[in-house]
Amino acid sequence: MNYPTYETIGVRPLINCQGTYTMMSGSLLLPEVRAAMSEASKQFVHMEELMDRAGARIAELMQAEWALVTNGCAAALCQITAACVAGLDRDRIARLPDTSGMKNEVIVQSSHHHVYEHAVRMVGVEMIDVSTLAELEAAISERTAMLLIFGQVSDRSEISVEEMVKVGGEHGVPTLVDAAAERPDVPNRYLAQGVDAVAYSGGKGLRGPQSSGLVLGKKSLLEAAYMNGAPHHGLGRPMKAGKEEIMGLLAAVEQWMVRDHEAEWKEWERRLRVIAEAVTLFESVTTSVELPTGPSNVAPVLAINWNSESLGLSPEDVRLALSAGTPRIEVFSEAKGVTVNPAVMEDGEDEVVARRLTEILAAST
Repeated sequence: MNYPTYETIGVRPLINCQGTYTMMSGSLLLPEVRAAMSEASKQFVHMEELMDRAGARIAELMQAEWALVTNGCAAALCQITAACVAGLDRDRIARLPDTSGMKNEVIVQSSHHHVYEHAVRMVGVEMIDVSTLAELEAAISERTAMLLIFGQVSDRSEISVEEMVKVGGEHGVPTLVDAAAERPDVPNRYLAQGVDAVAYSGGKGLRGPQSSGLVLGKKSLLEAAYMNGAPHHGLGRPMKAGKEEIMGLLAAVEQWMVRDHEAEWKEWERRLRVIAEAVTLFESVTTSVELPTGPSNVAPVLAINWNSESLGLSPEDVRLALSAGTPRIEVFSEAKGVTVNPAVMEDGEDEVVARRLTEILAAST
């Protein structure tokens, strides 16, 4: 072996029972994605030509007008915002984040704020809060560059996606949906509602490169976003999606179209049953399967609860023991227990998790 591994540099790999979180390194590449990235690494290509052809192919698969591969979903938010502010104007692109003399306001519903919007604000825009349709109509002006929607909470919003799109369309203002952790299903629910662009993570449910993002939407807007990013010299220049990420994400999208999602769900449920059957042998331990309530991180989750006084173990005790053990297992701890998300667990890991949990619980009795 003439290459480093995690173990040789002192990093402990883990069984991920939390989900496709970036802190947990997202998801594992599909074999087809790994092969596509390896093959792409062996030759040179012209990047503009590659992005154009990959965008056309992904758009065909996803039934969208166009597609853009970015360096993660946060990069997509930045580049689309830059496109809405500076467009294709090279002088304006070069001046960002100085937005003087440009449209430099982004309207967002107050309930849609989240930590990732720093990728929007870095363009040099001001975030304008609204809560009602009347406030939206009053806030939009010649300075409005974009309307931002957080897809995860859009179904519970005071202003619907369709209403945001309608108001934006009446004023020539593009609408962007941040759907990072959602499923990019076909037909696309947001494009069907008329949004100009919707952005996804490539390294979550798609199981593409962790450093990739996917944008679907209007070709003119996405081409402007590309001009504001690498390999061009704009604000998004550091957010480079390489040839390997582009071809890897294309492979992930192609596999998404043929994956048996129903069978995957059934396998997730089976894994949870294995773990549940093992831990419910202990006094006071109960389990329940929690189904997703929103469009993000769509997977069944096993809640394992117990009486801490009866077992002599707190949820945090169990989480830390799983993390410190061999193999390392990462779960979330809650007030009454721990949770297990099976979406990115590998074959056989359900049995490993079940065994480790029973060992930890048995040691306390």
